[in-house]
Amino acid sequence: MADGAIMPAEGLEEARARAYATPLEDFHPGDPDLFRTNSHWPWFERLRKEDPVHYCRDSEFGPYWSVTRFNDIMAVDTNHEVFSSEAALGGITIRDARPDLRRPSFIAMDPPKHDVQRKTVSPIVSPHNLQAMEPIIRERAAKILDELPVGEPFDWVDKVSIELTTQMLATLFDFPFEERRKLTRWSDVAITIPAPGQLVESEEARQAELMECLAYFTRLWNERVNEPPRTDLISMLAHGEATRDMSPDEYLGNVILLIVGGNDTTRNSISGGLYALNLFPQEYDKLRADHGLIASMVPEIIRWQTPLAHMRRTALQDVELAGKTIRKGDKVVMWYVSGNRDETMIEDPDRLIIDRERPRQHLSFGFGIHRCVGNRLAEMQLRIVWEEILKRWERIEVLEEPRRVRSSFVKGYEQMLVRIAG
Repeated sequence: MADGAIMPAEGLEEARARAYATPLEDFHPGDPDLFRTNSHWPWFERLRKEDPVHYCRDSEFGPYWSVTRFNDIMAVDTNHEVFSSEAALGGITIRDARPDLRRPSFIAMDPPKHDVQRKTVSPIVSPHNLQAMEPIIRERAAKILDELPVGEPFDWVDKVSIELTTQMLATLFDFPFEERRKLTRWSDVAITIPAPGQLVESEEARQAELMECLAYFTRLWNERVNEPPRTDLISMLAHGEATRDMSPDEYLGNVILLIVGGNDTTRNSISGGLYALNLFPQEYDKLRADHGLIASMVPEIIRWQTPLAHMRRTALQDVELAGKTIRKGDKVVMWYVSGNRDETMIEDPDRLIIDRERPRQHLSFGFGIHRCVGNRLAEMQLRIVWEEILKRWERIEVLEEPRRVRSSFVKGYEQMLVRIAG
């Protein structure tokens, strides 16, 4: 693959020509097909330069504001008094759930309820717990890697990224290990946009699968609530003072949040990291020469990949941002994927540079009260995977352009064919 070819799926020049030929008033940067084809980059590049707080008048998601620069995103993300995450107002994604299907979870809540629910589950990723998890993650990563075929093509997404993160999720929930791929399925179903030919073809089909998820987790809740408190997430929720009286909808909302948060973000960074090292082979050479660079490479991968492309808020009052007046009730989308490529804040942002001086200067985990609760766990999983990979092989080659998820929320991969050099 060509060094630095960040979007061979459509062709950088063709995509840039289309983005710069389109009138700004017709911009819809949240179009999922831009992300599926990896051609969203020039659209955000132009917005950062010409219209960093942009209003889309109409789209399949309705009208919305796009916030595309690093500092403006920070201003929104850290001001929960003005920019709300409440599910009842639309929640945290560009796509509004139907009013009858809006399920609260602590990420889609404002204080004070947000604070007490988040506090209930945060001990799962305490430094003590992370230290206890490390040998388990390493053992599983080693087993997964040792079972990979050498010298023949295979799907890295399925064999490594999904398998490792799903095993970790099963551990966090104390979920029946042999049925762990149910978690993968529910995560994918939860974030998919129903359409013919997609993972689920209608909202009704999606809801039916999510009801299966609720039924399964309700059974686990009923088992745990009648046992002494344990250190898994379901037991924490069942026994937590702020969560033990949740409605079924709220329980499902929190379960889906924890599944997607623990699955999609880490799994797509595991895939995205390997993809990026193949795009920038000189960085792969650096890594092989100095395994100590893993420490700075991991947050740089998370910045470069940006596994969640955006988070959304709803304005609680009229507010001015970068010279634009956002009205009360307006939908405001913080494009982390754009802020992480902001040329005014990050030098040479389109490149993966594994020895950056400030690799944690990124937006991928969010900021403020909703900063990702599992960020250290995600970094630990990535670190361990790369430590174990480098013990085994000189190079893993990406054989063709990956197939990407059709989503402007989860920025991920459906398939990526690779080969381990024999």
